[in-house]
Amino acid sequence: MHRRSQGNQNLVSLNPEIEAAANRRHGEARRKKRVEVEMAGHDQRMLRDYALPQASGITSSIVNPTVEANNFELSPVLITFMERDKFGGHPADNPNAHLDKFIAKCDTIKINRLSTEVI
Repeated sequence: MHRRSQGNQNLVSLNPEIEAAANRRHGEARRKKRVEVEMAGHDQRMLRDYALPQASGITSSIVNPTVEANNFELSPVLITFMERDKFGGHPADNPNAHLDKFIAKCDTIKINRLSTEVI
């Protein structure tokens, strides 16, 4: 046990700005850790980022057929006819029934040198 009369040989000096010193040390430790992580090249994504789908590098599975006709035109009446029955995405709408109607409408179109598959 130390007494004041023995002197201050082992006593720690008083730091009046102890909180500022602690903040500096904490900031230095964070910067050091950030530099170590950057140097190591670790992935810094959060857990929710792994759950979200990534759209990069995805290719479509739909292959466009070759079109032999160089010039053809879709009439504005046909475009209006198709636009009247848009799929709204309402929960009561049936997407399969909508596709059946769309395909039936596409089957009414005939263009020279185009197969029904291309249309």
